[in-house]
Amino acid sequence: MELNFPKYQFRIKVQEQKKRIFDIVRKKFIPLTPEEWVRQHCLRYLHEQMGASYGLMQVEKEQVFNGLKLRFDVALYGRYGKALCIVECKRPEIPLTKETVIQTARYYTGLDAPYIWITNGINHVWFERIDGKLHVLKEEPKFPTSNS
Repeated sequence: MELNFPKYQFRIKVQEQKKRIFDIVRKKFIPLTPEEWVRQHCLRYLHEQMGASYGLMQVEKEQVFNGLKLRFDVALYGRYGKALCIVECKRPEIPLTKETVIQTARYYTGLDAPYIWITNGINHVWFERIDGKLHVLKEEPKFPTSNS
């Protein structure tokens, strides 16, 4: 499926009659689902367009917050392990709704990241946390990346 991202080359293979894509962060082949297709584009975008180091990213990491087990799609960290941005990836056919924002904000709250990015690969919404409230950004942020 065509997404609203620059064109990237990916390592894709067929294993047990299923397509798999190589995840550069997890360093292994992952089943190629529609959501994974979006997630892999996000990783490449963060790295190639925004200058973020793959070494400062985590993918599908589980965390416990207020007794709830939560799993975020992508987290980008800066210096001293502080989260800079949380990314929530949806399949392209899933619209970005208020519920999506609430789900992402829940993940985001536990990591205290100043930015969140919600995308279905077609539409992208960036938020910045200011004084504990989320504000929609008109364009992607310029946050510190690899040495932050």
